Amino acid sequence: MNAHEKLLKKIYSTRTINNFRQLIYGSAEKHRKDNAFILKDRNISYWEFKRDYQSLCTRLLTLDYADKRIAVIGGNSYEWIISYLSAATIGVVVPIDKELCPQDIADFVESGDCSAVIADKDILDNISPLLKKKIEMYNLDADNDSSVHHLIQEGSLLYSSGSCEIDTMAIDENRMSILIFTSGTTGNSKGVCLSQKNICVNIRSIAQMVKVDRTRHSLSILPLHHTYEATIGHLLLLSAGGKISYCDGLKFIARNIEEYKPSVIIAVPRLLDVMLNKIEKSVRGSLPDKYLKNSNDITFNELLCKLPFYIKFIVKRKVKASLGGKLDMLIVGAAATKPEVVKAFCQLGIKTYQGYGLTECAPLLAGNNDFFINPYSAGLPIPGVEIKIYDPNTDGIGEIIAKGDNIMLGYYKDPDATAEVMKDGFFHTGDLGKMDEDGFVYITGRKKNVIVMENGKNIYPEELEEKLAEEAVVAEALILGVFDKRGNTAVKAKIFPNLNFIIDYLHNNMPSKEDVHNVVQAAVERVNEKLPAYKKIHVVEVLWSELEKTTTQKIKRYGTNYAI
Repeated sequence: MNAHEKLLKKIYSTRTINNFRQLIYGSAEKHRKDNAFILKDRNISYWEFKRDYQSLCTRLLTLDYADKRIAVIGGNSYEWIISYLSAATIGVVVPIDKELCPQDIADFVESGDCSAVIADKDILDNISPLLKKKIEMYNLDADNDSSVHHLIQEGSLLYSSGSCEIDTMAIDENRMSILIFTSGTTGNSKGVCLSQKNICVNIRSIAQMVKVDRTRHSLSILPLHHTYEATIGHLLLLSAGGKISYCDGLKFIARNIEEYKPSVIIAVPRLLDVMLNKIEKSVRGSLPDKYLKNSNDITFNELLCKLPFYIKFIVKRKVKASLGGKLDMLIVGAAATKPEVVKAFCQLGIKTYQGYGLTECAPLLAGNNDFFINPYSAGLPIPGVEIKIYDPNTDGIGEIIAKGDNIMLGYYKDPDATAEVMKDGFFHTGDLGKMDEDGFVYITGRKKNVIVMENGKNIYPEELEEKLAEEAVVAEALILGVFDKRGNTAVKAKIFPNLNFIIDYLHNNMPSKEDVHNVVQAAVERVNEKLPAYKKIHVVEVLWSELEKTTTQKIKRYGTNYAI
């Protein structure tokens, strides 16, 4: 029996949820007086959350938005998530990235056939002149006659006077309820059509692998328009009676952790890297010299492993205190996480679960869990999902394909694109990977990103980027194929260096560009020593500004990043 088979025998028993109304009503019944949201100015109980949801749905229905599309755009907030849930219940919600330029936002609003927009005031002001037809607009972050707060007040009066359609209306769990325009890192936008069932079965699958209950308190950091944060960071918590607070911004994460004392954070690898770097600097700076002897050439995880039990206990207690005192779980996705980072956090008593998914899968397909953690893998297929490797090569690497009730309905108004990825009941992810005999999934790259050499050999950029990331001097790296002077394909690395490391390494507060380039080149040569000839990096470009990223901090594989 392999690890995946064992997992399916160990999974937790969880309640079945078919739609968002059932999720909210069930949690309100079971956790009536418990806080669902802990905010700056107030706390909101599950019963109050249910009443606000009933009220907003009621007002939207009386405004004739049944079966209509409503865009939701803005910073993470209670108003955002209740607007999302209400719009999805009575019609279709269209969550849009607030960081897009106003013209792109307006284009998505119109291409999504939206009848209304609920957004932050500055967004409404910016997109209003750009819209070609009149669309009703409501504020997320203001308190006036066109605000979400006012809609809830009006809906509450209507509900109290007997307008209770929301309690009895039929909800088709299989219809499109969420329309998400995703550009990912390739620049090609598609509208992903998800049903409430897609998301609800994903919530249940995750809850079967990771224990989530009323004691869990999450600090919401990642943008809510991403299914990753909406599903795992919010709806999973709300289905189990957990609590949610909101981060004031990336600069205030440390302060907010101390303020709210979360027990779980949903993160991306970049955030974990920043957190661990600060922790490592603090720990190395406070340990007695005898424990630091010959430690410069070993990883932080290896240093922790070498510490005596009682010293490690003290370190773990101090680190936990610095993170609010309750943080014991990190869930990380959206990009590959360094195994050493996962191992270091686990050594510190903070279980770190890496997962793999896509918007089209609502979002999770595989994940590490309470029963099995493999720092080198994206995890095991979640319950209810079948994963296969399509057309594997001699190394077992092929396209990852998946089947399950969490897979999208299709791409919006694009049957050809849907047919390209949905074949024989399986969703073709476009990601390359392999599976071991235990069922663990390993991601090796994107199908479109593969560099094909003249000898027919394939190079997966993500593999080389991970190896470069292991070098302390490398803050960010992007691998791409270029042509050399002979017209042959060569491997190029664009590297944004860790200048703080270089300053410490050279004991020079003002290193020259030549100094920086030499240190980076030496790191590339160390990586090259471990690579076969055809994979070696022959061209190195040192960058003096960060690579352009998406809102989930993925390095973009298009645009200015790919300028040679």
